[in-house]
Amino acid sequence: MARVTADTAPEYLKQTAEPVREHLSAATQLETFLAGAGALTLEQRMLLVDQALVLMEGNYVHLPLKIAMHAVNPVQRLRLIRRQLEQQTPATMPPEWMFHSEMSKVFHSIRDLHTNYQLPAPFAGKIAFLPFRVEECTDGPKPRFLVTRITQGFSAPGFAPGVEVTHWSGVPIEKAVELFAARFAGSNAAARRSRGIQSLTVRSLTAHLPPFEEWVTVSYTGTDGVARELRENWQIVENLPPMPGPVGEAALVMGVDYEADEIGRANVMLFVPHVVEQQRAVDSGETPDSAADEIASTMPQVFTARTVQTPSGTFGHVRIHTFNVESADAFVKEFVRLIGRLPQNGLIVDVRDNGGGLVWASELTLQTLTPRRITPEPFQFINTPLNLRICRNSPSLRPWVESMEQAVETGSTFSAGVPLTPEARANAIGQQYFGPVVLITNARCYSATDMFAAGFQDHRIGTVLGTDDNTGAGGANVVTQGEIMTFFPIPASPYVPLPNGAGMRVSIRRSLRVGDRAGTPLEDLGVVPDQRHRMTRRDLLEGNVDLLARAGELLKEQPVRELTITDATRADGSLRLKLKTANVDRLDVYLDRRPRTSVDVPDGQAEVTVSGATAARAVRVDGFARGELVASRTQPL
Repeated sequence: MARVTADTAPEYLKQTAEPVREHLSAATQLETFLAGAGALTLEQRMLLVDQALVLMEGNYVHLPLKIAMHAVNPVQRLRLIRRQLEQQTPATMPPEWMFHSEMSKVFHSIRDLHTNYQLPAPFAGKIAFLPFRVEECTDGPKPRFLVTRITQGFSAPGFAPGVEVTHWSGVPIEKAVELFAARFAGSNAAARRSRGIQSLTVRSLTAHLPPFEEWVTVSYTGTDGVARELRENWQIVENLPPMPGPVGEAALVMGVDYEADEIGRANVMLFVPHVVEQQRAVDSGETPDSAADEIASTMPQVFTARTVQTPSGTFGHVRIHTFNVESADAFVKEFVRLIGRLPQNGLIVDVRDNGGGLVWASELTLQTLTPRRITPEPFQFINTPLNLRICRNSPSLRPWVESMEQAVETGSTFSAGVPLTPEARANAIGQQYFGPVVLITNARCYSATDMFAAGFQDHRIGTVLGTDDNTGAGGANVVTQGEIMTFFPIPASPYVPLPNGAGMRVSIRRSLRVGDRAGTPLEDLGVVPDQRHRMTRRDLLEGNVDLLARAGELLKEQPVRELTITDATRADGSLRLKLKTANVDRLDVYLDRRPRTSVDVPDGQAEVTVSGATAARAVRVDGFARGELVASRTQPL
């Protein structure tokens, strides 16, 4: 869910959430919308194909992997489209939607949600929607598909959250989901199924063609147990605008699923328009309203933080809806503030449906949850003459140049791996939460969120609890064709502006895992959870009650650590530390990163004196339990 500011929001969102409903009520039916769509000339179509070929052949880092894993050849398919266009005339060329369909098929065939063909006007910025949401639960003998949300003002006989959908336009619902899953890109089976369910009721027209059908017929068992059918037309409406992106170098450190970001904003508009009002309050310098059990956030579309009661105890729960923010430092600062106000005996970090965003925001957050030193993921270019030209002409890309030049002699497919996040910055503030942590994921976690989940697992921060068998498996840094032109200018550039607001994005650098899985790509594989939870009916309709109960069980099994510096006093050139500890049996003390002393301590209160501290600027205390590093506290002096 991307941030909407007072400056970027359309007029209908600037006052209250009520105009959102009025905006939706004025939506256009699909048939009417398509009647006026299409203005690309034959030459513009050729230009789009030529630019797609430049990206695929010269920049696309996953091309060998996709050819191998999915038995596709996007370059040859584009060449065939180009040849067909050469045989057409303005009078004989097919309707524009057919051209977009062919282009979309090529990009979707590689099953990479980073690498997109983005449709031009009038499709750009629009969504197609039905006024309800369908989700899957699997706590019975077979999967069931329930309506879980309804837009304000919509009603139908016996139709409310909790009704079970049995057929979709005459097709048994599970079969319909399988058909949609095959059509919509996803890097693995879990991701494809999840996208198939999502696409039943909401689609981004920038990322996909409009639905083929003008309406759907939904067969359902009503709240009164009566079997009914609902015929509902697809509606087209302008989506909430995207947030202003990061500028400068940060704009090139993005890992985001464009479609997920679009759908996230659409879901805010359709089902939780009050969040828009919360953001308006923040932008106006006011305190936003929040639920009684929530902590008001300065980033209400990014975080939801609250205390949850489970059968295993009371714990903190923070939902990270997106990493798509302007400032990584502001993101981490707000995250630290929120978790500091939650119970310290256990934390549930929930990143379900998070399509990613700023890689720095995801990787800088890891340090706050562990005493271990964070190793950021390395990223690689594919070695092509075009990528080498780009890197030679861009000062920020110089670390990759030497290995790419060597590849001319060695034939290496990929460059050396270089982190996007500086390691010093990834460890600058250190651990901020000392209780056990559980991370909840699903198949819609993508890109920077995949990297966050991989880093969480690779640094053994805590248990990964997944509601699907994999995360979405997006392992790359993504840039748009326009960003390449703007930020990576080269002599005799093959890139040219795209017509009518069309767009293209490409995975330009792939990410590799660290730790025990060092060198393993994230793309297509994703993160396999340590524990699996299947979503229940109670989860879908009662605020994830069973999922949170399972997370609570995992937290209760882990010890709660404490390492607090209650006082740091200098006297006669020495530093006297007073500390409060729990489940720590040894302390190692560092001054300005140099080891100074090591002492055994009991639980409770401890005092440590370190000599030669006159000029020290910072102290770090590492806590151990049975020889394992379990807590770390850094404090400036």
